Amino acid sequence: MPEKGCSSSKRLLDLILAIPAALVIAFPALVVAILVRIKLGSPVLFRQSRPGRGGALFTMLKFRTMTDARGPDGQLLPDSERLTSFGAWLRSTSLDELPELINVIRGEMSLVGPRPLLVEYLALYTPEQARRHEVRPGITGWAQINGRNTLDWESRLQLDTWYVDHQSLWLDIRILAATVGKVLKREGITQEGSVTMSRFRGSQDTM
Repeated sequence: MPEKGCSSSKRLLDLILAIPAALVIAFPALVVAILVRIKLGSPVLFRQSRPGRGGALFTMLKFRTMTDARGPDGQLLPDSERLTSFGAWLRSTSLDELPELINVIRGEMSLVGPRPLLVEYLALYTPEQARRHEVRPGITGWAQINGRNTLDWESRLQLDTWYVDHQSLWLDIRILAATVGKVLKREGITQEGSVTMSRFRGSQDTM
């Protein structure tokens, strides 16, 4: 587990940066919210339970990017059919991530850390992979500036645990600076042949 001093300093950095950022992007976020409401309908926010530090569950907030279109059987259509061009644009610009600043201010997330993944993955991690939950999940992270969604699962989870072992304020600042460049270049948004990251299936994905 990270030292208490490091954790406290990291939390202070989160608040120093996240609160002013939330104020600055308030108007742009409102514009995005209105566009989401017009183009995709309600709800404007996508809410989903995700595991945070220690595996504790919290509700992650994002702007909605997909429709709720369903097939004749009542099941949601595949992501590729529900992701609109507007939703794809939100993802490519990372504007869909803006509401996560609320999670950071609440203390559920950090600006930097392993990305919060699906709850169902908790039972699939190896003990080493599960160490990603020793720290708060982040809006961006070491894996995000080193390939993001183009990485295979083994590489992605190894980068997450590397961050847990090497985290520092200087590393966080370095990651935040690199993230700006990645967002502007729109790098690593999707895996080849998929509109979203492929699902993690446990050991068979890390062999």
